[in-house]
Amino acid sequence: TIVCESEEVAKKVKSQALVVVRPMYLSPPIHGASIVTTILKNSDMYKDWTIELKGMVNRILSTRQQLYEAIQARGTPGDWSHIIKQIGMFSFTGLNEKQVRLIAQEYHIYMTYNGRISIAGLSSKTVPQLADAIHAAVTRIA
Repeated sequence: TIVCESEEVAKKVKSQALVVVRPMYLSPPIHGASIVTTILKNSDMYKDWTIELKGMVNRILSTRQQLYEAIQARGTPGDWSHIIKQIGMFSFTGLNEKQVRLIAQEYHIYMTYNGRISIAGLSSKTVPQLADAIHAAVTRIA
């Protein structure tokens, strides 16, 4: 928030702020592309990158498996196999908005209202908490 002495000054400040901000959104920086180019052109860097990438992929797969097993262990109603069948850093849990809100209010675990959660943001220590929250939400709210 920018506080100005008058509406006229506020309009001028807004205009100048937009001049600064617009290029950041309309023309993303090239730094990321040049970093990728550097890595892909250097065989040692590329090898290191692929090793690190495989490690990240394996961690996400492992986290998905842990979450699936934790939900199954609690006897949570429903088919939860989609958690291990999906790929990527996010998972659509299948929870509805009321269930998501309950989890946020009572467990302070946050996800989008359509039930999408960041698998990459979980760890082996936080998976049991999420499984407890999912179990509570599913058994209490249809």
